[in-house]
Amino acid sequence: MKTNRSPNVLDGMADRIGAGPGRWGWLAAGVWLFYLAQPLQKIAERQDGVSQAIGFLTVILFAASYLGFFGILRRMARKHLLARWQRVGYLALMMTLCLLMIPTAGQTALTGLVYIASVAMMLLDLRAAFAFVAILLAGAEISMRVVPGWSDDGTYGFAIFLGALAVFGMRRAIQRSIELNATRKDMADLAVQEERNRFARDLHDILGHSLTVITVKAELAGKLIEANPTRAAAEVADVESLARAALADVRAAVAGYRELSLAGELVSAKAALQAAEVKPDLPTTVDEVPEENRELFAWVVREGVTNVVRHSGAKRCTIKLSARQIEVLDDGKGPTPGGGASGHGLVGLRERADQVDASVQVGEAPGGGFRLAVKVGL
Repeated sequence: MKTNRSPNVLDGMADRIGAGPGRWGWLAAGVWLFYLAQPLQKIAERQDGVSQAIGFLTVILFAASYLGFFGILRRMARKHLLARWQRVGYLALMMTLCLLMIPTAGQTALTGLVYIASVAMMLLDLRAAFAFVAILLAGAEISMRVVPGWSDDGTYGFAIFLGALAVFGMRRAIQRSIELNATRKDMADLAVQEERNRFARDLHDILGHSLTVITVKAELAGKLIEANPTRAAAEVADVESLARAALADVRAAVAGYRELSLAGELVSAKAALQAAEVKPDLPTTVDEVPEENRELFAWVVREGVTNVVRHSGAKRCTIKLSARQIEVLDDGKGPTPGGGASGHGLVGLRERADQVDASVQVGEAPGGGFRLAVKVGL
């Protein structure tokens, strides 16, 4: 059955109020029944024993209906939610019992309106709850002025207002708590998603480069196996070494502590280019590059050289280093529409660059070919 409720609020109130340890929940609710002592005292002053019995019975039933509301909250906590007609019906039952107290308790029966206002503020949507409490306030104030023998001492209306206000404050606090928990959950989910993206990006970069070099060296070994067995054996040994290094990188990525070395990537780049029969023109030192830029530049070397070996068809590859910039240039076929400029590796490289306020430039190299450049400091 479809229910009408404030999103998440009543569930949260059920979880916090109705789902606690049973005896303490009932005790906390039962403490407020102390204020029914006033109508009980009024009923006890009556001389008619039958009237007294009826009066005591109505007060007891009203108190039970109030305590029963917390049982409803426990039911709501177990997701057996109430339809609107059930909520309105429950308030109507409490209102009927409160009216039945009037013949024996007189004006003191208005004390029950405080309990009804509090329950309505928890059970109804806020707009309906405000309207219902306003009706209770108006009814109490009017009845004290028009019913013979009743007097307006200012306490009942004020008590109804304060009771509703207190429960409204509690409801708002629960709502904020629910929203905060939802925000924390969203942030946790986002962190998990970002970590998945990071891991996928790193895995692509690791295996994309390593498998490209392994493929090139394996092809070269296949060509040399008859013409130059010694050279072929050396290439196969390199393939084994690269495979082990790739496996170590994957394990390090899983462990979450892998960092690249710029000097090490330049050495690997030289070996990869030579295996692909591309002449390397690489820097011999990285001393002028600040420590904080070296890991990013190492990723640029890895991604740039992988693209040169895999896509460019180049005969020469040049890497230029400065303190704030790195360039990877080749003399191959250059950028093509819809080509490597938007591949997964470059997307990951742009994400890394964005984290340190660096810019990535992809385009045609001077004199033809492909140029990849990253500059730190926009």
